[in-house]
Amino acid sequence: MTRNGTWPVGGQVGVIAMKNWRYIAMHTVAAAAFIFLLQRYGLNATLESSLLWAITFGGCAAGLAYAQSNR
Repeated sequence: MTRNGTWPVGGQVGVIAMKNWRYIAMHTVAAAAFIFLLQRYGLNATLESSLLWAITFGGCAAGLAYAQSNR
């Protein structure tokens, strides 16, 4: 449903859902890449530690993006 209480016309529901998933994936990848590069090269952490932090921050970013897309 849209804000005014009407349903979108035709196939717009799928398009909106696809944009949301694309936004979530983009947010996840950007956060994971940022924290990986920061940990690995900025703080000289080990590869394992950098990957673990990247997965953790990517998951948190995905959760936040999902919550924001459902508002």
